[in-house]
Amino acid sequence: MNLIDFSRYFSTEEICKKHLEQMRWPNGVTCPFCASERIYVTKRGYKCADKNCYKKFSVTVGTYLQGTKIPLVKWFMAIYISTAHKKGISSHQLAKDIGITQKWAWFMLQRIRGIMTEKNAVKLKGVIQADETLIGGKEKNKHAVKRNPKAYGRGGNKTVVLGVRDFGGEVKAWVIPDASRQYITPLIQQNVKQGSFLFTDTWGGYNDLSKSFVHFKINHIEGQYVRGFVHTNGIENFWSQMKRGINGIYHQVSPKHLHRYVSEYSFRYNTRKIGDSLRVDFAFAQCAGRLKWNDLIADKV
Repeated sequence: MNLIDFSRYFSTEEICKKHLEQMRWPNGVTCPFCASERIYVTKRGYKCADKNCYKKFSVTVGTYLQGTKIPLVKWFMAIYISTAHKKGISSHQLAKDIGITQKWAWFMLQRIRGIMTEKNAVKLKGVIQADETLIGGKEKNKHAVKRNPKAYGRGGNKTVVLGVRDFGGEVKAWVIPDASRQYITPLIQQNVKQGSFLFTDTWGGYNDLSKSFVHFKINHIEGQYVRGFVHTNGIENFWSQMKRGINGIYHQVSPKHLHRYVSEYSFRYNTRKIGDSLRVDFAFAQCAGRLKWNDLIADKV
């Protein structure tokens, strides 16, 4: 289904509601408050029949679409566009495409990134590549009087992103405070099955991982990038795609919101082998969650 077919099919609120219901509750409607399967259908949505609940709800309650004033037709179009465009779409462009303000488009995209956030707790296993990268502007691009002579490389003011990739091409990535073993070791242990083959570079933040994994290292400092079957080219390929997207579409991403953009690029990378329509359905299936405006703009990272 291409964009024209998609817009023709999801042309009314009722069609969108019905499809969202099927994706969210494939085995039948359940109460988002108490998980009861005893549900009444009302004129405006549903009502829980459990005597301890009795709450009314709609298909969007408990999802990133809850409380929105934007029609579901436009939400469906925004989700299709943002998941199908390989490098993403800016809020300015989305606002023009679906006829809303830039502020609302930005809020919509942040909520869509919440939908894209990885919710699979299954650990990766087998042959795993791990690497970290730095996201942020270059000091050389600043005015001379604003440059920090110490802000280069790992000691700079950039944000660190850690990622792992399995042999099948699935990626998990996280924003971390710094690239020390304090943050790297527990994250990899929590998300990679113990005993797996782990390929990294020689950065000291990975040194403790030899206790839990069969650890192989590539020495990039000496110009070594492939040693037999050992390399980190797969996860580095993901970094290059993510950085090209950020630089080309968004130009600048604040550390405060970077984790959502990392989720966006991870989602598209992990679903790159399926069609655009299936990717949209996959997003709808994991739409549970909330992101309120006040929480989004709160002064915290």
